[in-house]
Amino acid sequence: MYDYLITGAGAAGLSLAYHLNQAGLSDKRILLIDRAPKAGNDRTWCFWEDRPGPFETLVFRAWDCIGVYSPDFCARLDIRPYRYKMIRAVDFYRFMDDWLAEQPNIARAWAEVVSVETIGEHAVVRTKSGEVYRGAWAFNSIPLIKVTPQPAYHHLLQHFLGWVIRTTQPAFEPEVATLMDFRVEQSGDTRFVYVLPFDAHTALVEYTVFSPALLTRDEYAHPLAGYVNRQLGIADFEVQHEEFGVIPMTDAPFPSRSGARVYHIGTAGGDTKPSTGYTFRRIQRRTQRIAWSLRQSGAPPDDRQPTSARHALLDSALLNVLSRGRLPGWRVFADLFARNPPQRVLRFLDEDTTLPEDLLIMSSVNLPAFLAATADVLHSRLSRVNRRRARQDV
Repeated sequence: MYDYLITGAGAAGLSLAYHLNQAGLSDKRILLIDRAPKAGNDRTWCFWEDRPGPFETLVFRAWDCIGVYSPDFCARLDIRPYRYKMIRAVDFYRFMDDWLAEQPNIARAWAEVVSVETIGEHAVVRTKSGEVYRGAWAFNSIPLIKVTPQPAYHHLLQHFLGWVIRTTQPAFEPEVATLMDFRVEQSGDTRFVYVLPFDAHTALVEYTVFSPALLTRDEYAHPLAGYVNRQLGIADFEVQHEEFGVIPMTDAPFPSRSGARVYHIGTAGGDTKPSTGYTFRRIQRRTQRIAWSLRQSGAPPDDRQPTSARHALLDSALLNVLSRGRLPGWRVFADLFARNPPQRVLRFLDEDTTLPEDLLIMSSVNLPAFLAATADVLHSRLSRVNRRRARQDV
C-alpha cells in the first residue's frame, strides 16, 4: 500500500514526484510506474520564464531575444525580463534518475499500465504483466482514455519534424531564437519554422504544422530542407539528431479524474495549452499546486487548472479562427507581436494577463473574425448545455 501512485515517468510524472518531496512530503511512500526506463533525447521542452524555474540548472540554452517573421512583419524582439528556455529530455531524465536514486521513499516499477481506477477508498493500478498496486491517491499521465473528436469542440494537431544541424561555417546568431518564421508555403494550414541556435555552427531547426491530420515524412523533410537551404542560406550541413512530435490542440475536455482517487496530469489531464501546444511550464505549475495541496490538506486541489473562463474562451476562439479558416494563422500571430509589447503577448499566452490587458490583446487582432469565432463558440456551448438538460429531463 502506497500513499501516492504515479503512472508514467515523463515530464508530468517525474515533475510531480520531484515537487512532492520538495513540498516536504518525503515521509510518504511513492511508487513511480512506467513501461521502461527513459534514457534518450526523445524530445525537447521549450518555454519562457521571467525568473529561475524549478529546473533552472537543466536549461540547455536560453535566449533574451526572439525573432518573429511573416510575409509583412519581421522583427527581433527583446523579451526581457523573460527568457526563452530549452531543456533537453536526456538531461531531464538523467537528473531525475540520479535524484530518485537518493530518495528512499520513492520506489520505481517497470511495467505497462493497463488501468488506473478508483475502487472503494483506494486508487488501484493494474499492469499488463498482472501486478496490482494500491494507493491512497493515483496521478496518471498515460493517455489511457482516447479523446474522440467531437463536433462541438475544435480538434487540431501540432506536429513537427526537427533537425539538429551542424555547419562547417558560422551560420547562426546564438543570441536570437526564431520563435516563428511563417515565410514558408502555408498550404491552407498554419505552418512555420523555428530555429534555436546552440552556437554559431549548431541549431535545432523545426518545421511545425497546425492541422487536423499528420503529413508524410517527406512533406515535413522537403520544406524543412528547403528552409535551411533558401531562408538560412545553408547549402552544406550535417543532421546530428532528429525528433518528431505530435501535440493535441483542442478545447475538448480531458477527464481530470477517474473516480475520487485518480487524477490525470500532463497532456492526459489537459495540461497542454489548447491554442499553442506549450505544456512544460503548465505541468510545473499544476504539479506544484498538487504537491502543496497534499501538504496542506492531505488531498489534491479540486480544480484541474487555474485557467480562467475568460482565457479558456479566448483559446477556443483562436482554435475556431484557425479551424474555420477565418484568418491565416500567420496573420493572427504577426498581429499579436506587431501590435503589442512581446512581454504582454507572452503573459497572455501564459494566462497571466489582466482583463484590461486581454482587451488590448483582442483589439490588436482582426476583431470581426474573432467576434464571429467567439459567437460560434458561445452558441456551441449553449447548444451543449441545452442538449445535456434535455437528456436529463427524459
